[in-house]
Formats: sequence, structure tokens, C-alpha cells
Amino acid sequence: MTAPEPATPAVRLAGPQDAALVGRLLFDFNTEFETATPSAEEFADRFEDLLAREDVLVVLTEDPRASAGTATGFGYLTLRPTPYGDGPLAQLEELYVVPALRDRGIGTALLTRAVAEVLARGAIEIHINVDEVDTDTRRFYERHGFTNIEPGEDHRMLCYLRELDPPG
Repeated sequence: MTAPEPATPAVRLAGPQDAALVGRLLFDFNTEFETATPSAEEFADRFEDLLAREDVLVVLTEDPRASAGTATGFGYLTLRPTPYGDGPLAQLEELYVVPALRDRGIGTALLTRAVAEVLARGAIEIHINVDEVDTDTRRFYERHGFTNIEPGEDHRMLCYLRELDPPG
């Protein structure tokens, strides 16, 4: 007798009332990868404003067997206008699954819902930045149809970054 397949995790859109939950997840994500980070409380304050915007969305999974507010993962996306099409470009800023719960379909469920949500908002393209050395994450996105090479080309797309110091 084989074990039943795990159910597809339920994914919902987060609202301003979920700011503390999302802030905690982003803080946990950054600390897991030893990235300098604001506190979970600072993130929560920022997400309270961000989650009220039309051009920001967060998809969220929670453990249905646990108490409310027990998050298992999230995806944070932004939308921006572009002159290259009739809809916005979407940027998947972060996608995170609690480490102990990885490889259970949560990331796939989050990404699937994220794509559906930005399509419903008319997005024409989704961008994701991934560290080149993060081969597992790159394979995950490639498995879901993302590429770092434009169709018909043989060279990789690159993302450049420059941090800006505020004036004054």
C-alpha cells in the first residue's frame, strides 16, 4: 500500500493584517542565508504599507493543522509599468519556504499562485534574480519555465546592482 500524495498547499493573498507574519518570514529568510537584515518588526512596519498597495502582492501559505499565523512560506512580488507591452512587468522579489518543509510542493504552489496573480493583473513578463551559485534554486525556476537566456540567443542575461546612499 502506498502513502497518499500530499495535498497541494493552500495559498492565499496576504493583506496588511499579515504584515507581522510576512515580516517574520523575510527576516528568517535573510538570517538563514546570513544576509544583513532589518529586524522582523521593521519589515512588519514596511509590509503594513506595502501590502496596501496595488502594485505589491504577497502570496502566503500556512499550516492548516497548526494555529493561525503558522506560515510555511511566502512569495513577494512587485509590478511596474513598461513601454514594451500593454501590461506591467512583474518582479519576484522573494520566494521562501520554511527549511523543514521544503520539497513538499510548497514552493511550487507559491510560484504557481504568484504567476496566476500577476497574469490576472495583466503582467507580460516575470523577472527573478538568482545568485549564480544557487544551483538548486536555479533548477527550481528552470523546472517551472524560467530561463536566463532569451529565446533565440546563446548568451546569458545578467542583473547588475548598485546600492545607493540616501542624500544628506
